[in-house]
Amino acid sequence: MYTGIKHFHSGLAYLLLAGLVAAIIYAIASRKKSFTAGSRKIALVGLICAHLQFLLGLVLYFLSPLGASNFSGDAMKEKVSRLYIIEHPLMMLIAVVLVTIGYSRIKRLGSDPKKYSSIIVFYGIGLLLMLSVIPWNVWP
Repeated sequence: MYTGIKHFHSGLAYLLLAGLVAAIIYAIASRKKSFTAGSRKIALVGLICAHLQFLLGLVLYFLSPLGASNFSGDAMKEKVSRLYIIEHPLMMLIAVVLVTIGYSRIKRLGSDPKKYSSIIVFYGIGLLLMLSVIPWNVWP
């Protein structure tokens, strides 16, 4: 079960990154156009992927031998252990919260350029945070 969830988490990461990049590029290209239901759905794909990926990561955090079960003072001294125990989960939580805020704001903002700007800023910062803590040396 652990191996299957780990592979699904890694595979879904590609979809998440593609969804966020697509939403950001679409928002940049459409800044001067009206915000349509299609625009909202593209942003929603990024939001759903982020939430699903975080949920899988949370399950993996408690199943993995590198996650919560490895938490100790000695593990905090090792760079790789600290990444899996604290840095990666915390940054991903912050990134998902930012993506959620960006999507929530588009419901309340009045003007279309502000809606696109919300997607660009919040999804962009979330994407940068995600990219900064991906364990690139083990990612397939």
